[in-house]
Amino acid sequence: MTLPEQRQIAYRSPASLPATPLPTYSPPRTVTNPDNGQEDLHLSLDEAIHIALANAEVIRVLGGFTATSTGSTIYDPGIANTSIDQARGQFDPTLSVNNTFSQNEQPNGFFTPGPPGAGIAGTQTETCNLDATLSDKNALGGTAAYRLGVTNSDIEPGLFPLNPQVRTFNELSYVQPLLQGGGIDANIAPILIASIETEQSFFRFKGSVQQLVRSTIEGYWALVFARTDLWARQQQVEQLMEAYRRAEASQKRGLLDAADVAQTSVALASFKANLISAKANVLQREGALLNVLGISPTDVGEVIPTTPPHKGRIDFEWFQLVSLAEQYRPDIVELKLIIEADSQRVISAENFAQPQLDAVASYRWDGLNGKTPSGPRIGTGGDEYTNWTLGVNFSVPLGLRQSRAAVRQQELLVLRDRANLEQGLHSAAHRLALSTRNLDQYYEQYEAYIETRTAAEINLDAQYQIYRRGLAIFLNVLQAITDWGNAVSSEAQALAQYNTELATMEAETGTILESHGIRFVEERFAFVGPLGCFHEKCYPFAISPTENEPRYPVSDKPAEDAFDLKSPIEDHKKPARPLPPIEDEYLNPTPGKSLTPDELRELLNEENSDKESSIRNLFPSP
Repeated sequence: MTLPEQRQIAYRSPASLPATPLPTYSPPRTVTNPDNGQEDLHLSLDEAIHIALANAEVIRVLGGFTATSTGSTIYDPGIANTSIDQARGQFDPTLSVNNTFSQNEQPNGFFTPGPPGAGIAGTQTETCNLDATLSDKNALGGTAAYRLGVTNSDIEPGLFPLNPQVRTFNELSYVQPLLQGGGIDANIAPILIASIETEQSFFRFKGSVQQLVRSTIEGYWALVFARTDLWARQQQVEQLMEAYRRAEASQKRGLLDAADVAQTSVALASFKANLISAKANVLQREGALLNVLGISPTDVGEVIPTTPPHKGRIDFEWFQLVSLAEQYRPDIVELKLIIEADSQRVISAENFAQPQLDAVASYRWDGLNGKTPSGPRIGTGGDEYTNWTLGVNFSVPLGLRQSRAAVRQQELLVLRDRANLEQGLHSAAHRLALSTRNLDQYYEQYEAYIETRTAAEINLDAQYQIYRRGLAIFLNVLQAITDWGNAVSSEAQALAQYNTELATMEAETGTILESHGIRFVEERFAFVGPLGCFHEKCYPFAISPTENEPRYPVSDKPAEDAFDLKSPIEDHKKPARPLPPIEDEYLNPTPGKSLTPDELRELLNEENSDKESSIRNLFPSP
């Protein structure tokens, strides 16, 4: 039946497609609803890497606040490995058997003695034919074959010397290409190309796994920084609450007017908004890390990192870094393998650019046996009638234009691949240089921010003490609180970036897996996944990752505690320290009103214990 032309797009309704089972997800944690009822996850960095590898059926990498699939799966090397056996299949023996039964009735005219002088009669021939061939191609390109055949025929009616009769034959033949198609190098080139492409797939997959591990480390330290930043913003709000409380108390005493209190209130509201952003950032970083690890966003509660960041400076020897990258970077290895594969394609193309010249030889034994008209059966022996053939076949397209162009194309591809390899090494050197600069920058910034934080703490304490005595405007205190919070956050960010960059450096040299004690079963036992699927239990489920080598220290405290997080608000709640002698020109905390030094000290040393207790309950320490 002829179908009409397809001039419309035929599509099915999405609802008619098979439904995919969905996991039972509960609502995720949010800023206003941080408790999803799940148990908190105390997670070390080594555990995070192990979980990521265990869930790496599809490789994910971190991208901002989410993780995306690279398109690489754990099955890719195994799929590519099948091409080797496909290429080897050309050397497998081939057996073909043909067995047919036929009947042929052929009418024939013949003369008769009386009128009309002619008649028609037919003969019926029944035939059974069996033909079998076994052939095999060797690495030289030659094909050896053994063929045998049996033909049994019975003709009725008529008188024949042998009826029924059986013809038999046995034949040995060999065809050896002398130019095109001949030679070991040309014939094993497809196998070598398939093997190299399997290696490419493996190293491409290994590169994806390296990015998975690096992304896990990046997501982990990003969460540690986010939690530290959240603590700093909480402390800023508490400090502003304390300042706001004192501003209200000073207003009641007539030391400040409504504008000063309003300024404190605006700053407090702004800091509360920053606190909400910091809380949201923690939740976003948690979600990104869980996404990379392959964990549902609602299977766990709060994610609490327990591995403290590394605080020591690590120096690298430049030549060793470049040497490691040249040897271990998966993309560099893949470029080398591409050159090897294309070199084999050059050999294959050069072989096809030759004329076809084949040497042929065959030897055949024929036999015949059948039933004579008198009844006995007669037949020949197995070696009485023989045939043989020996010769050379030659053919060539005049000019060989197509095949020679293919050779030039492959040679140019090799040159292009060598240029890409040089560019890959050039790019790797620059990326290593960038990582080296980043490491130096982040560590120097970390040390600078330590000094900044110390200075900010001293400045905050001094500004707050002066503010409590009415000797400074609130803007100085606000700037001091802002500087202190930013210093704490910047210190944590610089150290988190430094630890992330250490993992980046390992990834740039191609040694991040080895440095974490991660080895593939393909590397250890030459296995190729999947090793087999039985009852739907396939690799990687059948061969789950073992524990990777522990590298990072584990603490029983949250990782952000490594930054010596101490709340400065407690010191500010204590009674003011005794003041040095104060000159009269400093005694003007409010316009139009002056106090003696004794009156000022007595006023500022009073504490409102009830209000202070309520603030402490409203903003508890983390």
